[in-house]
Amino acid sequence: MYLPAHFAASTADAYDLIRQHPLGALVHQHAGGLDANHLPWELETPEAAPARLIGHVARANPLLEQLHDGVDVLVIFQAEQAYISPNWYPSKHATHQQVPTWNYRVVHVHGRLQLHDDRKWVLGAVGKLTRTHEARTQGVVPHAAGAWKIKDAPPDYLERQLAHIVGIEIAITRVQAKFKLSQNRSAGDRHEAATSVAAAGHPALGAAMQGD
Repeated sequence: MYLPAHFAASTADAYDLIRQHPLGALVHQHAGGLDANHLPWELETPEAAPARLIGHVARANPLLEQLHDGVDVLVIFQAEQAYISPNWYPSKHATHQQVPTWNYRVVHVHGRLQLHDDRKWVLGAVGKLTRTHEARTQGVVPHAAGAWKIKDAPPDYLERQLAHIVGIEIAITRVQAKFKLSQNRSAGDRHEAATSVAAAGHPALGAAMQGD
């Protein structure tokens, strides 16, 4: 990924983005060319081991025939993004020397893949994903019955569902984070562009551009 120094973000910021936007595109190459699968991921960052991504795919997914343990893969995560009009820069009205651009936050995770066709591992992965995302639903819907738990499903139904998925683990070897937020503009231009993009329906991007 083309990554000018002023747009580079830290690994800690990259991991924060992944946790906030866990749907990532798993990109891999196989005999037929390039392919991508959009999957939710759980990020684990243990102190004594490399960081890793955990997920699962349907057993019917051709990915399982295309990949093998140890292959290098790429997972792309994206947060807020939007068009930036040059009319939002105060300097444009003084010099007319500005052009449109696009601001965004993305993370590229490189790593080595391992497949897990083991009930215990898959159940653990599903449990981790479920606990993370069910926690985020609490208090959002007033009439919700509380967090869903794996044990809420009938055992025989759960076993049938688990039989249809295979676990995926990616040991992270490299992380690139590009937060293109008008850092190459003057403070005045960046502030006005942030205010304008928020007013245009992208408040999260506006806040990121302001450094909030």
